[in-house]
Amino acid sequence: MPRKKIKENPDLVKDEATKAVINTNVDAYAARRTQMAIAKGKESEFEKMKQDIAEIKKLLKGLSK
Repeated sequence: MPRKKIKENPDLVKDEATKAVINTNVDAYAARRTQMAIAKGKESEFEKMKQDIAEIKKLLKGLSK
């Protein structure tokens, strides 16, 4: 799998067979994975809060009857 460095960005290489551009910067990759994990955690927390609010609404409607 022959690869060619990209002049404008030394962290990128181009796979000549598939024409894919590959980032070889391991630190940037790890930082992005961490960023994605944090975002996923926030999203799951938000979904849990939405479920809790829906449950509270349901209980309040039940109390008013």
